[in-house]
Amino acid sequence: MPRGRPPIMDLKTAYDVELSGSRIQHELWPLDEIDPRKAKFPCCLVWTPLPVVSWLAPFIGHVGICREAGAILDFSGSYFVNVEDFAFGAAARYVQLDREKCCFPPNLAGHKCKHGYQHEEFGTALTWDDALQLSMRQFEHKSYNLFTCNSYSFVANCLNRLCYEGSMDWNMITVAALILFKGQWVNSMSVGVFFQNPRLSIPDRHRPKILPGTG
Repeated sequence: MPRGRPPIMDLKTAYDVELSGSRIQHELWPLDEIDPRKAKFPCCLVWTPLPVVSWLAPFIGHVGICREAGAILDFSGSYFVNVEDFAFGAAARYVQLDREKCCFPPNLAGHKCKHGYQHEEFGTALTWDDALQLSMRQFEHKSYNLFTCNSYSFVANCLNRLCYEGSMDWNMITVAALILFKGQWVNSMSVGVFFQNPRLSIPDRHRPKILPGTG
């Protein structure tokens, strides 16, 4: 055997140990149960209707994405991302995502997906919460625009960093479709209160004042 060259078996053993360490590092711990009363939705997308608008177009609303511990993050205004203060009221619909469908490479050269080069554009995330934090920092420097840079844009950015379901082409339309077709209602009240009477969904501070004898 050439001097200074480690045995092939030793190299294989070291490689196996390295891979094992990588698996340990990216082991996904169990999530807590979803708890709507505490507004905890681990690894979920959440949706709430916009007053009147969502009653006319059910696919339109306000969306957020949740950390592994369940805290809701949502882009609700220029240079501002809410944390555990979901704009426009409590979540009405949610869809829990599977972390196994994300790409969490240990480094830029260790991708499981086919979009390695694109990770350099969106930023490589090592964990679910890491991806959300990176997107949060980016959107804290963005101006809010109802049509081009909104809550759906923020969620799409997070999903692209996660490379969720092997895709880095998430956008406002695909996020809306995911919630519309795969989302489930939090409870029966979420369905009835809004769609039976959209006025009930408008927060008190936004409702017009009704003078005595006119309503």
